[in-house]
Amino acid sequence: MGTQCHTGFRVTVFITSVIMVASLAGCGKEESIEQVGIEVTVVKVTPKDSPVSIEFVGKTQSSRRVEIRSRVEGFLEKRLYTEGSLVEEGQALFQMDQKPFQAQLDAANAELAEQKARLRTATANLKRVKPLAAQNALPQKELDDSEGAYRSARASVEAAQAKVVQAELDLGYTTIVSPVTGLSSFAKQREGAYIGIGTDSLLTYVAQMEPMWVEFSVSENQILRARKDEKKGLILMPEEGDFEVEIMLADGSVYSHTGHITFADAALSEETGTFLMRAEMPNPERLLRPGQFVRARLKGAIRPNAIVLPQRAVQQGAKGSFVWVVDEKGQAEFRPIKVGAWHEDQWYIDEGLQGGENVVVEGALRLRAGAPVKIVEPDPPENESGSPQSSQADAG
Repeated sequence: MGTQCHTGFRVTVFITSVIMVASLAGCGKEESIEQVGIEVTVVKVTPKDSPVSIEFVGKTQSSRRVEIRSRVEGFLEKRLYTEGSLVEEGQALFQMDQKPFQAQLDAANAELAEQKARLRTATANLKRVKPLAAQNALPQKELDDSEGAYRSARASVEAAQAKVVQAELDLGYTTIVSPVTGLSSFAKQREGAYIGIGTDSLLTYVAQMEPMWVEFSVSENQILRARKDEKKGLILMPEEGDFEVEIMLADGSVYSHTGHITFADAALSEETGTFLMRAEMPNPERLLRPGQFVRARLKGAIRPNAIVLPQRAVQQGAKGSFVWVVDEKGQAEFRPIKVGAWHEDQWYIDEGLQGGENVVVEGALRLRAGAPVKIVEPDPPENESGSPQSSQADAG
């Protein structure tokens, strides 16, 4: 029994010694960190003018979408274009049956010839009557009748000429051409169909491809916020609102041409609570088609003396956003900030920081207020071959 007690005593002493050694080692490590400082990487705040881009979801529209309609009633004889193809201005698209309209033109020409013959007779009769009436050889009534017949014949000729012009127009309308160069749609009527006037007259439409419109909506809140920022001096807008517009396509690629805003609706939409805006984009390669969804970026505004920080430098607490700053004594300082808009992969900082300050990017989780800090260079990123690349951290 005495032997067991002695053995237990020795085990207890051994365990206690191990715990004390471990505790002393831990204390030494903490004291070492306190003396050397917690290693962190920082970015130096450098205010500078920064371009501001505002992004919206937009949709492409043809700058001129023309409905191709028949102007006369009749039977559709032939479709002359390939559906979905690019058609040129003045290109014939449809041909209606011309025979009835040719007959109307022939009849109008015949009536015109008849009225011209009547006019010649009335003219000759007036020439004979005038000298005789001047000599009082004929009563005044005959002169008046001759002049009335002449004027009537001349008016009939003019009316007949108008009928000929109308008949020629109707005959010309039987060949339906495209008024613009653009992309054609499918034919809504087939050969042999009777084409009426009004809703039945639509044959197809042609969408002009150059230039192309991009329409997008701006909310009332966005406009009011932009005006407040401009009034505070946070943003400088381009003169006369001449924004440059860049669009991103569905695959994430940036369209090679830029445009400008050409239209802003005067009234707020009661249905959506937004203002409609339109940008005009060059489309020489005809890459853009009507109905595409794109992301429109408005460029031209500038944020003067802007301060930006990487996302990982900004932390969220119970009272809002904050960062850790390395003060002049090399100690960690807790700093509440007010973040602004998101810019690429960084935050705009509206309040809380000044130029020249060092903001902690890596190592902030181990910091507490007043803790000594050691600033180290960040690990350089590796290139494709696996070798490190040099890097320099800045914020601005």
